[in-house]
Amino acid sequence: MSETILKNANSWIETKKKVVLATVIKTWGSSPCPIGSKMIVNEKGDFLGSVSGGCVEASIINECLELIKNKNLFKKIHFTVQDESAWSVGLACGGELTVYIEQIN
Repeated sequence: MSETILKNANSWIETKKKVVLATVIKTWGSSPCPIGSKMIVNEKGDFLGSVSGGCVEASIINECLELIKNKNLFKKIHFTVQDESAWSVGLACGGELTVYIEQIN
């Protein structure tokens, strides 16, 4: 799957789209995707792959779009059940997830 994601990222880049690569870099407890799972997002909000699921993934897509909008190069995002937003982003079942997002070209 990672190879397909990277091939699609390359296709988007060749058509001059801005692309962010999201990668799971740390998990603890309940996590639907293992370390190394990848997802790409372009400036239109199109995405391929998965780094979590449900509301967490929607939050990560929004973070990727903000990264492009603000012209930042990278960001590390950490979700934990202790966060006030845990219920709203879907970590109520327990666990932690850290995702690294970076613009690629």
